[in-house]
Amino acid sequence: MAFLLLIIEPRGQRDTRTDAEGKQVYAEMVQFGKDLSEHGQLVASQSLRADQHGVRVQVRDSKPMLRDGPFTEAKEMVGGFYLLDNVTQDEAIAIASQCPAAQWATVEVREIAPCYVH
Repeated sequence: MAFLLLIIEPRGQRDTRTDAEGKQVYAEMVQFGKDLSEHGQLVASQSLRADQHGVRVQVRDSKPMLRDGPFTEAKEMVGGFYLLDNVTQDEAIAIASQCPAAQWATVEVREIAPCYVH
């Protein structure tokens, strides 16, 4: 089965780190991805820029509405993800528990499935 590990981090947390601290956290996350890849479990992973660089798009009555970040109603933001395959839910949860981000953010485990599956 395939699972997505979403890194849900507090907004503004990145701004509290020094450049060296940010690079260290990033290096730990990259190494975590390399380890998953070596075990044949990683499909893809990416870090995302902070939400102040994002845009939300909605289409209502055939008209696109755009809202630039930061998204003030949100206290958290998606900071990145790991897409896993060939793992069970229990394995995905165990992997999420080993993710360095679990120490400073929330790692949400979501199964990949069609949106009509409950």
